[in-house]
Amino acid sequence: MRSLKRAGYDHPSPIQSGVIPVALDEVDVVGQAQTGTGKTAAFVIPILELLEVDSKTPSPQALILVPTRELAMQVSDEVEKLSFGLTVKCVSVYGGMPIKRQINRLKSGCDIVVGTPGRVLDLSGRGVLDLGSLDCVVLDEADRMLDIGFRPDIEKILRRCPRERQTLLLSATMPAPIRRLAEKYMSDPKFLDFSPKEIAVETIEQFFYTVEPQRKFELLVTLIEQETPRQAIIFCRTRRGVEKLYQRLRKKFDDVGCMHGEMSQRERNRVMSAFRQERLQIMIATDVMGRGIDVSSVSHIVNFDIPEDCDDYVHRVGRTGRMGRDGVAYTFAAPDQGPELTRIEMRIDKLLKKLEMPGISHDPNALQEPKEVREVPATLSGRGRGKKRYRRL
Repeated sequence: MRSLKRAGYDHPSPIQSGVIPVALDEVDVVGQAQTGTGKTAAFVIPILELLEVDSKTPSPQALILVPTRELAMQVSDEVEKLSFGLTVKCVSVYGGMPIKRQINRLKSGCDIVVGTPGRVLDLSGRGVLDLGSLDCVVLDEADRMLDIGFRPDIEKILRRCPRERQTLLLSATMPAPIRRLAEKYMSDPKFLDFSPKEIAVETIEQFFYTVEPQRKFELLVTLIEQETPRQAIIFCRTRRGVEKLYQRLRKKFDDVGCMHGEMSQRERNRVMSAFRQERLQIMIATDVMGRGIDVSSVSHIVNFDIPEDCDDYVHRVGRTGRMGRDGVAYTFAAPDQGPELTRIEMRIDKLLKKLEMPGISHDPNALQEPKEVREVPATLSGRGRGKKRYRRL
């Protein structure tokens, strides 16, 4: 309780109120919740409460599996914050960093391991990471881990864990593969759903501009100058797009950084640390930052490129509006991207509001024939059953 007070956690979020009492009873839990709802603390708090902190065994008592290196570091930071005053050792293990250092830390003993499946399996195979004494295993962002091909590694890890253990599975979505995983490796789990009825967080205002591709940079600069965001993440589809935009934007603004999957882990750590400490105002990134990254001061999201997948839009936008705070998201759409925008609106069951930037954004009235007619289902238009609404870009 002292560490919670020190961390500023005065009242539990809905997922914390639901998961913590059940987890403290050492029941298996499958929890569905979006990121930014406080789910990390929802499983870290009961783990810390149930730890045998005076245990003499050097083997870990809890294992937390996460899909990305950045999320591993973030969860480790949360464990450190919430274990203040306790003699708890937490080791994070992930690829992209020297394995020898992680081996040495494991050999010196630890209570909790946070890691990506590939590195956890590697260390287990080397005989360095003992999974035989685990009391609790957490699968965080389970849908994301399955999306990026970690299912075989996860299953191998779970088979090496004790049968008599507690398993907590957290996921933003609950597709059939997740349910099958729960049925196979969990013991009579309790299903708890904390996902909002609307996929898009209510505290996030969502807009779009129609703009010719060659004028997107001009629109972005003008938007940043007008909005003066506390912190902003600008998403591009590709690494090359991120690098190109970063080189151009850093000439216009100070405190600009970039993040993509081909950067070294040391460089990614450095950039993320600067962004969390608000030494960077603008971060340009691929979807490597679209999942699980919790920086509460992010006020603006800009989809410089529309994501290929509608779920990626949901996760990108979810980087702002964290824990009920206000946020705003802008999407730049080319005149021929009406169908892609419509698919996003159908996914979130909400119409994005159209904005215009005088002299920059696309003016459909300047064309004799509209380039695109957008057809939006009646469920999005608020009109009667069977009627449809058309929007022209």
